[in-house]
Amino acid sequence: MEDYLRRLRDGSLKLYALEKELPPKDAIAIRRRFIEEETGTSLSRIGDCSVALDAIVKKNCENMIGTVQVPVGVAGPVIIRGEHAQGSWYLPLATTEGALIASVNRGCSLITTAGGADVRIFRDGMTRAPVFATNSIIHAKEVTDWIAAHRDDISREAESTTRHGKLTGIETTTAGTSVFMRLSFSTGDAMGMNMVTIASAKAAELISRMTGARLIALSGNWCTDKKPAAVNMVMGRGKTVSAGVHLTGEMVERVLKTDTASLLEVNTRKNLVGSARAGSLGFNAQAANIVAAMFIACGQDPAHVVEGSLCVTTVDPVPDGVYVSVTLPALPVGTVGGGTGIGTQAECLRLLGVSGGGDPPGSNSRKLAEIIAAGVLAGELSLLGALAAQHLARAHSTLGR
Repeated sequence: MEDYLRRLRDGSLKLYALEKELPPKDAIAIRRRFIEEETGTSLSRIGDCSVALDAIVKKNCENMIGTVQVPVGVAGPVIIRGEHAQGSWYLPLATTEGALIASVNRGCSLITTAGGADVRIFRDGMTRAPVFATNSIIHAKEVTDWIAAHRDDISREAESTTRHGKLTGIETTTAGTSVFMRLSFSTGDAMGMNMVTIASAKAAELISRMTGARLIALSGNWCTDKKPAAVNMVMGRGKTVSAGVHLTGEMVERVLKTDTASLLEVNTRKNLVGSARAGSLGFNAQAANIVAAMFIACGQDPAHVVEGSLCVTTVDPVPDGVYVSVTLPALPVGTVGGGTGIGTQAECLRLLGVSGGGDPPGSNSRKLAEIIAAGVLAGELSLLGALAAQHLARAHSTLGR
């Protein structure tokens, strides 16, 4: 170890090159020791790893020094009546926020009391949007016209790069001499960003060759990836999924300790009017809380919580109570690739019965999206109820906030 540390100190060996000379476990230990010495900070807890390291250093994490552990709890069971998720589930949530899991758990109890959550996926497509430069607005129009007239050619080029990706949509827009093309793909059980990036590159090469437009960037930010954007709110990205439940007045009073009129008014004045007044792109109470906790537990890309928070919560009056629903226009999830193969995250996916590829392809990722949507609905119900009953501060005080 000392020889490697000496080489790191004198610069003859780079931190990222340790795995070229050592097994991952040893490379990580030496890198961590070097960082401890450089910063004067003990990293013994970070070094306590329970996950297999060989695959992680190749696929998931460069310059690895260990792991950060996030507590995982469960909420539920919750009954879900989806097209892909049908049954009862315990939801794994990774969080350090006291009261969150208790809140979701209460919402799950209410949903189950009501007979389960209705869940449906309305759209499924991962997007990538290259940006091209043209010579003039006339040239820009020629490029968009060519794209519209050659959908089949573009599709063949893009799909030649993947076994599972299928081009499902092409949209174009312009800004002066810039042309943006938003490609949407079905990606099976993968979240699919890498898949669609490679496919989009092939399609963009064809367009450049045939139209003379210069490809400036494979992502022109009209995708839109990991940034709050109205285009995702309107057109969707990943899974567009809704979950809803019919609650009687008696259920609301018994479980949430409030009444349906108060629930409806809190949602209108907070989630809808308050969000509009703030210029928010999300019209909900705490959707990001549940999306983040389930994403971290299940090996999803946590940066996509940005898209996952674009949620609209509605409360509709019905003769004997209310129908509460959530719509998540942009929920990018997958059950293969990324962090889904890491041991702890794979266990959480197995807990939900969605680990790996589904049969038929895509069924596991859609099932996961439906389960997450039901979890978001549970969180919204509980927080709206707590606000309507003026219980929010008390709950956080009791549960350690």
